[in-house]
Amino acid sequence: MSKPLVAIVGRPNVGKSTLFNRLIGRRLAIVEDTPGVTRDRIYGDAEWLTHSFTLIDTGGIEPASEDKIAVQMRRQAEIAVETCDVIIFLVDGRDGMTSADEEVAAMLRKSNKPVVLGVNKLDAPQFHDAVYDFYALGLGDPIIVSAGQGIGLGDLLDAVCVHFEAIETADDESVINIAVCGRPNVGKSSLVNAMLGEQRVIVSDIPGTTRDAIDTPFERDGQKYVLVDTAGIRRKRAVEDATIERYSVIRSLAAVRRADVVLFVCDATEGLSEQDVKIAGFVHEEGKPSVILVNKWDLVEKDTYTIETFKKDIGVSLNFMPYVSCLFLSAKTGQRVHKVLSMVRDAYEQSIRRIPTGTLNDIVNEAVAMNEPPSQNGRRLKLFYATQVSVQPPTFVLFVNDASLVHFSYERYLENYFRKSFGFAGTPIRIYFRNRSKGDEQV
Repeated sequence: MSKPLVAIVGRPNVGKSTLFNRLIGRRLAIVEDTPGVTRDRIYGDAEWLTHSFTLIDTGGIEPASEDKIAVQMRRQAEIAVETCDVIIFLVDGRDGMTSADEEVAAMLRKSNKPVVLGVNKLDAPQFHDAVYDFYALGLGDPIIVSAGQGIGLGDLLDAVCVHFEAIETADDESVINIAVCGRPNVGKSSLVNAMLGEQRVIVSDIPGTTRDAIDTPFERDGQKYVLVDTAGIRRKRAVEDATIERYSVIRSLAAVRRADVVLFVCDATEGLSEQDVKIAGFVHEEGKPSVILVNKWDLVEKDTYTIETFKKDIGVSLNFMPYVSCLFLSAKTGQRVHKVLSMVRDAYEQSIRRIPTGTLNDIVNEAVAMNEPPSQNGRRLKLFYATQVSVQPPTFVLFVNDASLVHFSYERYLENYFRKSFGFAGTPIRIYFRNRSKGDEQV
């Protein structure tokens, strides 16, 4: 099931970051009474009633400013608007409606996305009449909120969640959704065309040629797929900026959220960059099975050790995802492209595996017998019972005597033992420790 994306936008200093922190329940965005503090897009997970969604905090939009930083902030916000499912447009009730608010509203109307209008900083009844001015924006009923005091947030979230129904409909389980992610100009579009055997998307050496995320359904060997070719950047004018790669993270996030498997494409001639590692980190954090595709392999001068050296470098840079498989290919020549879908199917099947409870507990007992948990302050961790609670990714809960005694090294040991016993190649797994309550069975 896809997790909706909600972008908080507005002009500078209207309280977007304060609202963001309040809704996610922690201080992730920097809050300061100075316009322009939030420059890059920040995201975090939030929940309301039965709904889970991702919030995007954006920098303030200053439509008239040509300041270099203001222009970059505006582009960040525009991309967030284009990739999100619902927009929270936040305005300052104390300042009243401004011309900048009107210009931002005009931009949001063009997006054709659902917009929820929040009028912030109305924390006292004597200020509430200010809300009526904002009906002139033509974005529906304004909602009175105070992000600082936590007033009206329930009404705001109720209005946001109304738009989630279409997004949260059950996905077709027979279709494997594949997100093709990576930095601009690593060959994502060429790969999509090579996999489909047709010129489905425009290919160019100019970063940013792909302006839209293009969904392409197809069928191969009786299995249905949907390929999403994510753009590294939407606007060509941003190619001139040295910060172009920053935007690919925003575009990749939306595609990763709704994917069953992620094809992470990197450039063999350049190796892994810091931005590559950041995007791979998103994929790992979202619990998505993935395959690393090292493209443009035909352009690399090779010897006997080239592949092993490259694999070693990938292992060092992506040490947080040792489970991932690599394929060295060339989208241009078609070298090894035919292997991609079989690796996708393998990774997907591993991500939906369920381990019988009896078998799982046998393996936990075996792991403990091989390597007993270390003691801490005279107390030793005891594992009583294990169960698998979900898939995509495979998620396990281990009942213990005291979860605070779990050391990260022992958690890593158990993960490695699970992988050795069950496989799970290509997919992350999650292991959670919970204090045993009365009635829980002992292994």
